Order: sequence, then structure tokens, then C-alpha cells
Amino acid sequence: MLYLRSSLTLVVALSFSSPASAADRFPEWRGANGQGHADATNLPVSWSETENVGWKVKVPGNGWSTPVIDAGRVWLTTAIDKPASEADAERRRKASSNSQPLTISESISLRAVGIDLKTGEILHDVELLNESTPQEIHAQNTYATPSPIIEDGRLYCHFGTYGMACLDTATGKVLWRNQTLRVKHENGPGSSPILWKDLLIVHCDGIDVQYIVALDKKTGKQAWKTVRTGGLRPDVQLRKSYATSLVVDVDGRPQVVSPAADWLYGYDPESGRELWKLNYGMLGFSNAARPIAGHGLIYASTGYMKAQLLAIRLDKSADSTQPTIAWKYSKQVPNVACPLLVGGEIYFASDGGVATCIDARTGDTHWTERIGKRFWASPLYADGRIHFFERDGETTVIEPGKTFRKLAVNKLGGTLYATAAAVDGALILRTSQALYCLKQ
Repeated sequence: MLYLRSSLTLVVALSFSSPASAADRFPEWRGANGQGHADATNLPVSWSETENVGWKVKVPGNGWSTPVIDAGRVWLTTAIDKPASEADAERRRKASSNSQPLTISESISLRAVGIDLKTGEILHDVELLNESTPQEIHAQNTYATPSPIIEDGRLYCHFGTYGMACLDTATGKVLWRNQTLRVKHENGPGSSPILWKDLLIVHCDGIDVQYIVALDKKTGKQAWKTVRTGGLRPDVQLRKSYATSLVVDVDGRPQVVSPAADWLYGYDPESGRELWKLNYGMLGFSNAARPIAGHGLIYASTGYMKAQLLAIRLDKSADSTQPTIAWKYSKQVPNVACPLLVGGEIYFASDGGVATCIDARTGDTHWTERIGKRFWASPLYADGRIHFFERDGETTVIEPGKTFRKLAVNKLGGTLYATAAAVDGALILRTSQALYCLKQ
């Protein structure tokens, strides 16, 4: 657990309880603490299509969800879509208000795939949900971009407006489905769920409605739903968001820190009651990053328009918590990828291929280095090293520190938009061509 000390105490809230070692599990997007760390050891520093590949398997369909790992199994979501006819696709493009390049499908099958960690054998391929005439999505997105969560033999899979489902990982049986969380994503689903106690909490921030909702993990039924209260701009294209929450404790009180278009919110995870909100200054939408926390601060990215990294302090006053901005950083901040906190430094890589290291307490720059062309996947800290995943299949591995030190640049085939997962002895990396188990 990560302890943060300031005028108030922040503790990143971990809700996973399992007898397995933390080094044998990677339970959700960005790892067990939700901040891009894995307890894994004995990972390779270098790899290629012919070096340090334990196994490689083609996963049916398409998806950018991060794999999750438990009990010797790797799980990920995927979508098998049937393309719309040319005539139907053209009609729907003309009717859409979205000017981005689009993928338009006649139908989709949304699935969970379970793979043996040792051998790469596909053990389960289960349809969880299906949809006729799904919404169009951005051509660089997929219908299976939100990452699942695994806990105690249950896999929780979210597909945005198309629903959430719970799978028994031993039998492959679907235990429940919920398809009530409808929203117009515009570019497809992106927000991953988080788990707090018995609640699955997820964002639904579209061009039509904006809310955060919690489902009972045992039944899939809605526990609470809270509509966003912050004022938004008239242009509906500036109202969407694809971000994911982080739960922190403020003086022993858990809070959901929840980024949305133009606003950062704090909620009570038990009831969904809004505790506070902070305006970015009309500088952010289509944000995808999950916040991180440390040194008495919360760090949140604002997303598109004018990407900034905000360091936010939660100052307690009477029975409320009022956020204030301690510092801002605006150079080469990514629109999509999350920042990474390791020790006293924050690291990130921009959409334009530049990696940056700054001081977590002050926002002062330690170094900037060009390491690639475009980064959308979030970095991972594992086995004492930082991994940056570039769109064209390259992973740059560096040593953390105030001086830039590159250890390796590793190339795999395909496009890379999914953050890796890691357990002892295995780095699991997904590209558009295959799922790889990278081992020494």
C-alpha cells in the first residue's frame, strides 16, 4: 500500500483480497494499486519476435483492453465485429456529427478470452454480450477497450454503453449481465471500471449524458448513480470523457477521484454523493487518463484542448474537502496516456513521442527526451524499470531517475495501444497482431 504524507493523509485504497502473492496477480488496469505499478520480478529487459518470447497467440477479434492475470490464467476482452455494408456505412457516416475516421459495424460479439499463463493455450472464449447496429467508433478505437477486473474467481468485463458482465473464471459461466448503462460515446467505449468493496464503479460520460454509477458486484444491479453537476460547454463534442477513477482515503474517509470533461470530481464511494468538484478552466475533454496520488497530492490530466497535468491538494475544512491546485505542468503532457509516479518523480510520454520526468512535489522538469513517435498506452513500472509503449510496437525501457538512462528499445509486430500486465517472470503485452508472453 502506498502512503502519502502532508497536512492530511492520503492512502490509495486497495480493495483486492486474495491469498495469492501480489507478484502472481495483475487484477486490473494499471495494476493492483491502480497507478501503473506491478510487483513482478525476473522480467526481461530486451525482447523481439525471436528473443525472450515464451509464447505468442493470436486472439480472436480486436481489443485494446489490458490483460488481467490471476491463478495462472490471463484474461482479456475482445470484440468480433461484422462490418456494415458499404451503403449502410456511408449512410451512417453522413448522419453522424462525428468528423473523425470511423469504424461502422453491423453487429458485434463482445467476449472474454482466458489463456493459460504457462503455455499460451486458449482455455475459454466466451460471448458475454452482443449488439446489433452498434454505435460507430473511432477507427483507432475498439469495442473492447475498457479493461476487465479479476477478483476471487470472478471476471468483471465492461464494454461501455453495451453493458457489463460477470464471468465465473473456473466454469466460463456468465453469472450476470447489466445493459442499462446507455450513453452516446461518440468515439466508442474507453472508461474502465474500478472495484471498491462490493461495488463496481464506472464513468458514463458521453455527448448526451454524463454520470458515474456503481453496480453491486454480486448481482450487477445498480447501487447508485450520480449525474455530473459541473457546467459544460454548448458544443456536445466537448462533453465526452473516457477516463477512469481512483479511490483515495482522506483522513480515513474514502473518496472517488473522478475525471470528466472540464471537471474533476470527488464522490463518496458508498453512496455516490458528490463531495467536491474542481474546474480545469474549460481546458479538457475526451480525457482518458486515470489519476495518480502521492506526496499529499492527486495528479490528474486534463485531456484534449490544452493538455495539462494538475497537482491537486485536498484541504479539509470543517466537514468538507476543498481542492486547490498546487501546480500545473503543460509541456508535452499526453492527451491519452496516464502519468506514472515512481518515488519522488512523475514520468509520462506524449502523443508526439517525447518522454518527460518532473519533480512530483514542485512540477520542476528533470529531463525530456524524444523516444518515439506516438504514445497512447500508459507506462508501466515493474522490476525496477519503466516501460513506455509506442504505437508502432516499440517498447522503450528506462531506469527511473532524475537523469535519463535508456536500457533497451524492443520491437514487436503490430500496433500497440494496450498497456502491458506483469507477474513474476512474465510480461504480457498485447498488440494488434498477437498476445505475447515475454520471459527471460
